[in-house]
Amino acid sequence: MPFNRYTVAAAATLCYGLYYVCRLSLSVVKTPLVDEGVLSARELGWIGSALFYAYGFGKLANGFLADRADLRLFASLGLAVSAGINLALGFAPGFWLFLALWLLNGWAQSMGAAPCVIALVRWFEPKERGTYYGLWSASHNVGEALTFVVTAAVVAHFGWRVGFFASAALGLLGVALLLAFFGDNPQAPRTQPAAAGEGDATWAEQRQLLRSPVVWTIALASAAMYVSRYAINSWGLFYLEKAKGYSTVQAGFAISITAVMGVAGTVLSGWLSDRVFAGDRFRPAVLMGCANALALAAFLYLPASWPWADHAALALFGVSIGALVCFLGGLMAVDQAPARAAGAALGVVGIASYLGAGTQDAVSGQLIDAFRTGQGASAVYDLRWVAAFWLTAAVGSILLTLAAWALAARRTRARV
Repeated sequence: MPFNRYTVAAAATLCYGLYYVCRLSLSVVKTPLVDEGVLSARELGWIGSALFYAYGFGKLANGFLADRADLRLFASLGLAVSAGINLALGFAPGFWLFLALWLLNGWAQSMGAAPCVIALVRWFEPKERGTYYGLWSASHNVGEALTFVVTAAVVAHFGWRVGFFASAALGLLGVALLLAFFGDNPQAPRTQPAAAGEGDATWAEQRQLLRSPVVWTIALASAAMYVSRYAINSWGLFYLEKAKGYSTVQAGFAISITAVMGVAGTVLSGWLSDRVFAGDRFRPAVLMGCANALALAAFLYLPASWPWADHAALALFGVSIGALVCFLGGLMAVDQAPARAAGAALGVVGIASYLGAGTQDAVSGQLIDAFRTGQGASAVYDLRWVAAFWLTAAVGSILLTLAAWALAARRTRARV
């Protein structure tokens, strides 16, 4: 069927959100898995890290591959595999099989972002790219909201197995939508043989990208930001349940606020950087980084008897992390990349970001288990050390963003 840029952008946004549903399903079922003795927090930490590490390396490899691929089939295959894995996990495999399947899920998940970003680059001009990239970045929040409201409700009423089945069903819906509505720009067909020298030119620009200190510093800033981002996504429900006494439904609702408010952060971030900051992403990224650290500190350290304060902190966290996922998580690196290396830029940021996220999950699981007293549902957790780890990462991301800004400014002065 013929595609147009608006249906492509809409399909990319919704379907990448459904990728997230198939990734975050584990976050919703952590408490019942631990309470029922199926897996320990330490084991869940390693399982979560497996996905992030596979996702990071997969994002690098698949970013380079997607620059040359059929975008529709590439994105559809990844989501189909991820949905199948969620279906399999509903049958309660043991730790090692669970670990292997979630590792494979990480690789499948890494096939989603690059085709979407490349399609946006091919369909939209640079002067409007920030706006549509910001709209697409809302897909993260769409997926998080569906997970923390719909999947959490399914788990609360029908158990964690059905939660995995529901995630699989939503993923398969996304596959159907991608096949129907997502396509490449007809002005840049990828089903035709590459023009003579085109592959060499693409590889030359990808190598140029790999030598950019600005891109690598942005990638490190994103890695630190992803520690705080996935601290809330992966362990936020657990933290509210164990540190503040929330029920699963109450905690799911509270965490879903970050996803809902994140839509505002992502949608407005690209538009504001295009219109208000004249295409400068560094200034708004630093401002949002400061807001993110403040919100995380309030969430972690305000009293448990103030649920309204938790909700306000999570709202600010959602707006700021949504903007940072847009800026640090891809757009700033794409801005710094040559035209043929958009997928590679996303891959460089992706591997750094998800190495950070994976390290977060492993370290968080270790810290949570190390300061636990008792076993099962009656266990008591001292979560102060893991909270300090999360907040330190948020502050580190601000410092690295400032460093990238300085490097970019120096490079601009050198060109004048």
